Amino acid sequence: MNERFETEEIKDITRRIAELRDACGYTPEEFAERLGISTEEYLAYEQNASTIPISQICNIANLCGVDLSEIMTGVSAKLTTLQVVRAGEAAGVKRYPGYHLEDLAYRYSGKVMQPMMATLYPDDPEPTPVTHGGQEFNYVLEGVVNLHWNGKIYPLNPGDCAYFNPTYPHGQSCASDTPAKFLTIIAE
Repeated sequence: MNERFETEEIKDITRRIAELRDACGYTPEEFAERLGISTEEYLAYEQNASTIPISQICNIANLCGVDLSEIMTGVSAKLTTLQVVRAGEAAGVKRYPGYHLEDLAYRYSGKVMQPMMATLYPDDPEPTPVTHGGQEFNYVLEGVVNLHWNGKIYPLNPGDCAYFNPTYPHGQSCASDTPAKFLTIIAE
């Protein structure tokens, strides 16, 4: 994906967030309060969507009664009974440097959890710690993932998992010579 397309994609996400807030009848101050952040932080999101944690986009989607995929792609999720995603068909989600994410339920409407596949590469930058509400689960499939959680590092090997409170600063990095892949589920 070229940089110009990524910039346009980010502008589209920013526009959709502002339009959703407005359509739901919130002022920026009210919206920020409902999200548990400062008005300044929220307004920065409306200016540059690349700074929004994926968990905060999930919070915005929940607050506005839409699915994450609608904010990310502009296409409304329609399925409410079953969605099967075949290998290689997950929707790519660009959020943070060093995180290569795939939405595993991008067509399912009304999700109470957000399952994503994450791939980390050995040369990716160290993660910038993030925090968000809810709960998070990580299950390592390939390689070694370092879970950075509340100032400590927990190496996770294939088959290892972590269930944690994401209100503490956290992030993940690749700790192997080969790419690391893990399933992450965020529930609010």
